[in-house]
Amino acid sequence: MDTASFAFTALFCALLVVGLLVRTVLASRQIRHVARHRHAVPAAFSDTISVAAHQKAADYTITKARFGMLEIALDAALLLGWTLLGGLDWLNQWLLDALGGGMLQQLSVMAAFVVIGGVLTLPLSWYATFRIEERFGFNKMTLSLWLGDLLKGSLVGALIGLPIAALVLWLMGAAGATWWLWAWGVWMAFNLLALVLYPTLIAPLFNKFEPLSDETLKARVNALMQRCGFAAKGLFVMDGSKRSAHANAYFTGFGAAKRVVFFDTLLKQLSPQEIDAVLAHELGHYKRRHILKRIVMMFALSLAGFALLGWVSSQAWFFSGLGVSPAMDAPNDALALLLFMMVVPLFTFFLSPLMAQLSRRHEFEADAYAVEHTNGQDLASALLKLYKDNASTLTPDPLYARFYYSHPPASERLSRLQAA
Repeated sequence: MDTASFAFTALFCALLVVGLLVRTVLASRQIRHVARHRHAVPAAFSDTISVAAHQKAADYTITKARFGMLEIALDAALLLGWTLLGGLDWLNQWLLDALGGGMLQQLSVMAAFVVIGGVLTLPLSWYATFRIEERFGFNKMTLSLWLGDLLKGSLVGALIGLPIAALVLWLMGAAGATWWLWAWGVWMAFNLLALVLYPTLIAPLFNKFEPLSDETLKARVNALMQRCGFAAKGLFVMDGSKRSAHANAYFTGFGAAKRVVFFDTLLKQLSPQEIDAVLAHELGHYKRRHILKRIVMMFALSLAGFALLGWVSSQAWFFSGLGVSPAMDAPNDALALLLFMMVVPLFTFFLSPLMAQLSRRHEFEADAYAVEHTNGQDLASALLKLYKDNASTLTPDPLYARFYYSHPPASERLSRLQAA
């Protein structure tokens, strides 16, 4: 192994170990902090949250955190298995011997990588749904529905992913030194197209969407959107209750294809005034241009990522430093893509606190917008119900929350609403 390859291997191992330690320490802190505050409801919530609900949220949070530590360990083991222990190199060489070089072999490497990874992590997905979510009363899925979702998701992924992968691989081999710029353009066009097509073509494969039939609520929602200068293509209710007891509402689509979607569980849990407030919060994300800002950020970060991929894919140390021997007489573009996708999260993990902080700031801004256009007390009471019904802990570890939480902790969020 040459010096550059050895240095990259050392950097890879250091990032893997440090990331594993940070994740483990943060999860351990979260478990200890939540357990320490399990027996008493925080004073600010004592009038609205029962001890039983508080303890259920604590137990749910602790259980998920412990399970998350198992997932962290498995992810690290799989990453080592694919890279330094030779898994990806063996898979590539085996398919080269079976199929020879060419587009079919490269697509087969990518497809086999996804299938093997999916099969190895499938037991964890099953356990999360049918043990953890079931234990706390959230899972509503049957095994047949879970398997049906898995099959449909795999087919949709293959129908969409394989053509996109084939186009990117073709560009890597045919578009010269600036292939990464063309590939970035294809990737961005696909993402924008998906924002338009997902609500009407893909989402209905998994859930039923029916027009909102409550005329009183529909009038309230339309009046709110008119006050806010917002237009949507329709108001829909999604049968989220057939999979989970968790509640939510969201906007989906882009441009003229925007639509408002309510989980049926949300409509059962909140009053019309509270639904107004939650919807105003979601409108706030649009009116404060959070969605546009995130799309622009995605454009910029993906451009940097494709440019970096364009460089490392031509460096021998990038392959050998990760335990892969590039083929001398066949393209290595699929290997480059897979290795890059595996390694990049080790670097971007340390940006998590910055991204989480930005997201929390957007949530505060959306809350402020909701207070301007609805009643802040309605939003606060809706959030309390959602925290309770979703078993979200009221006492997260501060450091864990700063590192991971995309939404502000309940105490911070509700104190700002009360001040407003």
